[in-house]
Amino acid sequence: MNISPKAIYDWYRSTLRNPKYRWWVILGSLVYIISPIDIAPDFLPIVGQIDDLMILTLLISEVSQLVLDFAKTKKENGMEPEVGDAQATTVNVDAVPMQD
Repeated sequence: MNISPKAIYDWYRSTLRNPKYRWWVILGSLVYIISPIDIAPDFLPIVGQIDDLMILTLLISEVSQLVLDFAKTKKENGMEPEVGDAQATTVNVDAVPMQD
């Protein structure tokens, strides 16, 4: 079994990108950051904050990448028109001629 920082990073990233486990990983990461019980206890002056800072940095970078990917996919699929787009302000109606 290969337990290296790269293997842990790849596992974390792939699990976070899985929609089934995404919120569990985010919640678990936040609990780990807040909890004083972790690999390097927080009462140790600098070492205790390094692991929390690494998890926080990884969480922020991965979640921001997910948000950017979602926005790009949404824009490419044309689900949301741009503000200056002509289709965003045009209203299509069925006109019926009126007779006097």
